[in-house]
Amino acid sequence: MRTLILLLSFFAATATAGESLIFLKDRPGKNQVVAQCAMCHSLDYVIQHAPILDRAGWEKTVGKMINSMGAPINDADKQIIIDYLAQNYGK
Repeated sequence: MRTLILLLSFFAATATAGESLIFLKDRPGKNQVVAQCAMCHSLDYVIQHAPILDRAGWEKTVGKMINSMGAPINDADKQIIIDYLAQNYGK
C-alpha cells in the first residue's frame, strides 16, 4: 500500500512538472475569458500575446477562435472577452 501511494505521488508530481499556474487580472470579464478560452487552450496564450496584440488584434483573434476554430461563444460574451483582453492585455 505504501508503495502504491508513493508511485501515485510520483506520477502526480511529474504530470504537472514544468507547468505553472496562470493568474489573469481580476477585472470584469475575467470569468468569461477563463470559462470560454481555457476550455480549448492554456491561458498563457493571453500572457504571451499581450505585448503584440492591440484591440484590433484581440478582435481578430477572438473572431478566429469563433469562426475558424468553432469556439461556442455568443455575441455578448464575445464583446466582454474582447473588452477584457484589450483593456488588460492589449498593447
